[in-house]
Amino acid sequence: MTAFKDDPKTLVSTEWLAAHLRDPDLRVLDASWYLPDAGRDAKAEYAAGHIPGARFFDIDEISDQRSALPHMAPPVEKFISRMRAMGVGDGHQVVVYDGAGLFSAARVWWLFRLMGKTDIAVLDGGLPKWRAEGREIEDMPPVMRDRHITVSRQAGLVKDVTQVAHASKLGEAEIIDARGAPRFRGEVAEPRAGLRSGHIPGSKNLPFGQVLNADGTMKDVNGLRAAFEGAGVDLSKPAITTCGSGVTAAILALALERIGHRNWSLYDGSWAEWGMYDDLKVAKG
Repeated sequence: MTAFKDDPKTLVSTEWLAAHLRDPDLRVLDASWYLPDAGRDAKAEYAAGHIPGARFFDIDEISDQRSALPHMAPPVEKFISRMRAMGVGDGHQVVVYDGAGLFSAARVWWLFRLMGKTDIAVLDGGLPKWRAEGREIEDMPPVMRDRHITVSRQAGLVKDVTQVAHASKLGEAEIIDARGAPRFRGEVAEPRAGLRSGHIPGSKNLPFGQVLNADGTMKDVNGLRAAFEGAGVDLSKPAITTCGSGVTAAILALALERIGHRNWSLYDGSWAEWGMYDDLKVAKG
């Protein structure tokens, strides 16, 4: 068991956040987001209680709403305008958390990375761990002042359907699917209506829960490496992470970054897109 190492560019502990909570250049984001069948209202939960100073990051709203696909990465201009209004900008250390433990926060970590912002970490164990430790919660909205933000989109961190189809055909990258095994194998219907069941040909299945501990924290480096290797992933190859709609794929991206695998990208359309088109091959089993 290797000791947990706080890294303000990937993952920080509740202890780290508690120690830095009053830093003037720290910004905390609540990026809670739930699947419709969870029966949870992320905005209402945020209003009822959040980590002091946290701003609510609305994954569905801060997205490309011109796309028919769910919460696709927003255009650069929209990201800039939303972050400025939230008072998040250059020179800030950002910590993002969610109400599930470690679920949707990784998506926002990836989005910041996509926009060229690397001073962002996910709170390990999220709000459940913070609350379980009896730490401070408030229900007051934060005072937000505009802050300038410079963005430099890192195109290499995202893949579109054409690039993924190419990678699937040539086998030049490991495509790693974070969905549960029954969905990956095509044994159950997709929660999103109208999608075929199965997976991208040649992809490997690593359900996102397998990179987490029982308490919702991320496994240590050795545990993460073992999870990828156990799923048959060749870590010497570039990696493309995918899932249902690009949320839990980001957990695998964060896990890859934690183990020092830098050559990764995320398939933003994920199964919501691939499962929709009849001309794209689907594998089962």
